[in-house]
Amino acid sequence: MRLTILGGGGFRVPLVYRALLDDPARSVSEVTLYDTDPLRLKVITDVLAQLAQDHPAPVAVRLADDLDTALTGADFVFSAIRVGGTAGRVRDERIPLSEGVLGQETVGAGGVLYGLRTIPVARHLAERVAARAPGAWVINFTNPAGMVTEAMSQVLGERVIGICDSPVGLVRRAARAAGADPAAFADPRRLRYDYVGLNHLGWLRSLTVDGTELLPGLLADDAALASFEEGRLFGGEWLRTLGALPNEYLHYYYFRRETLDALRDTARTRGEFLDRQQGGFFERAAADDPDAAYALWERIRLEREETYLAHSREASGRWQRDSEDLEGGGYDRVALALMRALTDGLGARLILNVRNGTTVPQLAPDAIVETVCEVTAEGARPLPCAPLREDQLGLMLQIKAVERATVAAATGQDHTAALRALALHPLVDSPAVAARILARAAAA
Repeated sequence: MRLTILGGGGFRVPLVYRALLDDPARSVSEVTLYDTDPLRLKVITDVLAQLAQDHPAPVAVRLADDLDTALTGADFVFSAIRVGGTAGRVRDERIPLSEGVLGQETVGAGGVLYGLRTIPVARHLAERVAARAPGAWVINFTNPAGMVTEAMSQVLGERVIGICDSPVGLVRRAARAAGADPAAFADPRRLRYDYVGLNHLGWLRSLTVDGTELLPGLLADDAALASFEEGRLFGGEWLRTLGALPNEYLHYYYFRRETLDALRDTARTRGEFLDRQQGGFFERAAADDPDAAYALWERIRLEREETYLAHSREASGRWQRDSEDLEGGGYDRVALALMRALTDGLGARLILNVRNGTTVPQLAPDAIVETVCEVTAEGARPLPCAPLREDQLGLMLQIKAVERATVAAATGQDHTAALRALALHPLVDSPAVAARILARAAAA
């Protein structure tokens, strides 16, 4: 199979390539990288070359000079772009914070601003895929993953699937904390779970191993909850009140005051940290010996993982991330499992961003949801789930209204829809604030 990565100069591309090298089935024979930044592309190519050195039959890497060439003949296309770069993320975060509301890459006003900037480009990519590689599967990594996947699906239908590593990480950590047999983790016949929501807004509501429900016991055990990230992040009392394990990004909603205070007091936002860190990495790696690029990348990657969601961890009590969560694997493993299931006919059960169908009856059939799917060569089919509680459904409906308004605004250059998207977001507390954020973002 031939894989094309759009955003081939992205910092996390080596994680994908490393997963391909470690794949015993050697599902992918060639990777094509395309990026609009030649310096970043050269640096990442140097890192991949070092990764491939110790492998007897490394996956071939090809560089494409233009988008259509990159797409032609592809079986899979990874969309992993960042429109506006990390400098754009800095603005997305700082503008809302200056108005006293949350600024974050995928959540709140920052997520809406990022979507408005990204969706037109993502839609153009989808149109070119449809023209040059109509039989390809598109796997969307690009944030905000839910709304970007929804925009691309308007062109590609069910041939675009969004992925995220947060849900699978939550399932893995919860199962480990509940004392589940590690051998069950990779066996969908033994490990079953009910997870439903939107991207960065979902809940793990059931977790069974060999038919035994583990979640109630886990929620009742403060020591077990304190052994993994989400347990420490939300606290046992609140998790028992919810009766579920939320995705880590729901901390921004449930503890908005504490998180906002932590962000206001910080000298650097997450975007500013990454802008400085990654900018320095690419400049140094381009100037130094290419053979040193991988060692530098690995050091910077570990630092990035150690500081992930640092402000939420500060707001809930200072603690370090677990060693298992610093490995960096997540997106890459989900993507590889998805590609295998779409091609080998053996199937898989994965948490993905796909069209809703009838999974959540209160949402439109074409709305993108994040839920458990059965994947075969025919595609990803969302599985039925238990009805959502009113609080879960209410938040999902409101955020989906925000996402769909953002898609409408970005595809139709509709100022009214953009204002509606910002003003309706539960983390934006005033239409007047929304209007000022939108005006400042447009000026920037």
